[in-house]
Amino acid sequence: MEYRKFGATELMVSEIGFGAWAIGGAAEVGGVQIGWGPSDDEVSKAAIHAALDAGITFFDTADFYGLGHSEKLLGETIGKNPEAVIASKVGQKIGAGGGIEIDYSKEYILKACEESLQRLRRDTIDFYHLHVARMHHLEQGECIEAMELLQQQGKIRYWGASLITFAPEPEADFLMDAGKGHGFQLVLNLINQLSVPIMQKASQNGYGIIARMPLQFGLLSGKIHPNNTFPSTDHRAKRLTPGIIQRTMDILRTEMVPMAKQYNTNTAGLALSFILGFNEVSTVIPGIRTVNQVKQNTEFLVKLSDHDHLYLRSLYEEKWLPVLEMIKQQG
Repeated sequence: MEYRKFGATELMVSEIGFGAWAIGGAAEVGGVQIGWGPSDDEVSKAAIHAALDAGITFFDTADFYGLGHSEKLLGETIGKNPEAVIASKVGQKIGAGGGIEIDYSKEYILKACEESLQRLRRDTIDFYHLHVARMHHLEQGECIEAMELLQQQGKIRYWGASLITFAPEPEADFLMDAGKGHGFQLVLNLINQLSVPIMQKASQNGYGIIARMPLQFGLLSGKIHPNNTFPSTDHRAKRLTPGIIQRTMDILRTEMVPMAKQYNTNTAGLALSFILGFNEVSTVIPGIRTVNQVKQNTEFLVKLSDHDHLYLRSLYEEKWLPVLEMIKQQG
């Protein structure tokens, strides 16, 4: 495992992190599935320990993942481990009517942070970020005040924002222009490279970069086929249509599989290695919930030549943009 500096902070993080959304298990809020289907806590804990053994030190969660269950599992396994760097998020909750409610008020963020600390069994969260806050939340200012207060109190070490999937620029530009925050989480993979310009600007300004959805909900693993069915408790059931899957498989077969064989890896390894080819990236967080997934996400990394990295980037406009538009339409 290699390690990278998280922007201008003092944090050093493993270049492959542990995306802890799925270990939160099945969860539904107001009829909306917010999880990846059922999970087994013992399997999840084994995966966390295997990740540590593989050199993974960065763990990304949120208070909304499994409605706190993901944080709880991390707390039970690595909460007291000083080598583990834990990031969490805030801003979504169950509203009075039972549906998903967005709350970036100062009062709520301070309260939510205390609850996350209790579940994580920690005195401090290493990186705390706003869970897809929008411009009006930032302009209103309470969320920024809350984050700065939490840092002053020692409840969090650093903070930032998780950016919108299809339009990451406005909130990132706002925070950078104001000189606020220390890092961003953004979507970056072969299919979705919309964040590359803002990532490059952020890195130049000393912000750490967390790349999420590196395999685009598993599409780039090559293991999802058009006849796959997802349980109703898996959010992908409504997001990954047979058309999206087939279009992805066609590109993987013609473009990715030959290069993967050349590097003696697989399509998932190639997809992760592509992201790590961007020096701006601090860490990549594939979703992990089994010991085997730890192995799959750490043992097939390769160093791409500059030529091959540029070639994969060139496929974005030539091949992947139509797939991205299909995914965007699904929400």
